[in-house]
Amino acid sequence: MDLIPSPPLTRAQESRVAIERLYITMRHLFNRGFYKPSGVSGEEIRRALLTLQPEIYGLVGDPQRVELDGLVYVMDRLPKGIEACRIISLASREGFEHSHFPVLVPAKRRRNCYRIDDEQMVIEVTNGRSEIYDILTHLTFMFMEADKIRRNAFQERGSRTREWEKLEAIIQSGGTVSDDERELALMYLSSILGRTFEETQRAYNRFAENAGTNNGLFQIVYNLGSVSVRETRETNTAREINFTPMLRERIGQHLYGERWATRIKQYIWEHNLQDRPIHIISANPHSVMNCLYAPGALAETTTWDNLYDLALKLSLPAQRESRKQVISYAKEHGMHILEDIAGTSLLVQLIDTARLDITTLSSEITHDPEHLKATQPLLLIMDYAFGEQAFETMDELLKPFERGEEIMPLNVSSISIIGKAGILTGEKGDLMIPTSHIFEGTADNYPLENDFCKADFEGHGLGVYEGAMITVLGTSLQNKDVLSYFRSSSWQAIGLEMEGAHYQKAIQAQSKIRDSISATVKVRYAYYASDNPLLTGATLASGSLGTLGVKPTYLITVKCLEKVLT
Repeated sequence: MDLIPSPPLTRAQESRVAIERLYITMRHLFNRGFYKPSGVSGEEIRRALLTLQPEIYGLVGDPQRVELDGLVYVMDRLPKGIEACRIISLASREGFEHSHFPVLVPAKRRRNCYRIDDEQMVIEVTNGRSEIYDILTHLTFMFMEADKIRRNAFQERGSRTREWEKLEAIIQSGGTVSDDERELALMYLSSILGRTFEETQRAYNRFAENAGTNNGLFQIVYNLGSVSVRETRETNTAREINFTPMLRERIGQHLYGERWATRIKQYIWEHNLQDRPIHIISANPHSVMNCLYAPGALAETTTWDNLYDLALKLSLPAQRESRKQVISYAKEHGMHILEDIAGTSLLVQLIDTARLDITTLSSEITHDPEHLKATQPLLLIMDYAFGEQAFETMDELLKPFERGEEIMPLNVSSISIIGKAGILTGEKGDLMIPTSHIFEGTADNYPLENDFCKADFEGHGLGVYEGAMITVLGTSLQNKDVLSYFRSSSWQAIGLEMEGAHYQKAIQAQSKIRDSISATVKVRYAYYASDNPLLTGATLASGSLGTLGVKPTYLITVKCLEKVLT
């Protein structure tokens, strides 16, 4: 009997296989303890990345053209000067904070990094496996672009191009150029990058925006190319990524999440707040504070039309003193800030509504003074978690507080997740209300009874979409084929993010199985769109959301507060 040939894999299927292969390889290398990006193991990651062709890495598959938007995105999330290092070590919190090594914090990621010497950089990992995957994919991309620069900078016989010599002269003279010389220098650079003069100039300006946390484009390109050149021409100069034994031992042990959660519970019990209904809100550290306190704090010094207008004013760099004024007022009226000392990088605000001056609340926030007086809810605002860190922190937070032989559960009334996510059905700034979370790459999915619904947000000039959300393993590994499949198939997904399934897994375990909190706890999820990875020019690599994110953030925050205060 003739065998029926198997149909060829679709691009979506190929991409999903590539994602799975990437994570299996990275997990193996993590357990092994080290690898060389240009070695056999590193090449496996490169091949999978080239198969996947992630949207955020744009032209990564082009053999000559260097991907500039992707490079800006990656360098904003890695420490300054990492492009000049050939040895990169990933470590847990191992005492570097007490050393004399200068701490380097990337522009767009809260992680401590340390430059050890001319060749080595240490990146401190405290957010779990998601952070490791994120860093390794960024480093792989960076090394791939470095090799393109090397190939463009040298002729077939191995001699340096004239453009590379000109760039080297610029770096040796200090790495900066005068206004008169800049266009000529960018012309040389565009040849090395394989990009147009206009594209190179735009990238130069984008790097200049974060000059404090990044080297300039001239320095970055030269460093990337030089490290790649040394590896191919000199002995004992191979690039290497390693993981410290302590990091490998601690990952997955909830060490940082447990310390973080214990400190919060200790504060609650020490201040006799344990009997209050607790409302946990995962959000940025300013929106809830500004909604509750800014009108009272700035009543005599600032005018505004609505909370959105007030938030826009407070976001301006010139309003630093106003922001300090709001924080000072909030601390006087019931807000306590718990800075992170556990290593999670998650700041916490505890707001005692019994000390809130209700007369200063904005009329835009519907509230019931009698309900507030009778229940005196405690708001626990936690900063955004990162990927799998969401499970670790929420799981530890919802566990009962153990003091000696006493086991004291928290009186959790609601859990709200106010996040930002990629949208598949709308535009930047639109809203997504999940009905379930689908965990990419697994058979896990989490239907939920969301206390938010589409009707809560309609009529405010924003697109609102309701449906399934994909919790992805990493935003940097998504491509149009996989995302189009999730949107167009029976999954009918409306967006993608990194924390939802992890939060929901912890909430369901503690409320439905372990009985740590009430099984009837109210759960609310709402996201605003920070990007649309299906639209060219609308990915995370295309630039920040700017003020476009202010209106949806504050709309979700107001609706969340109304649920709590009525």
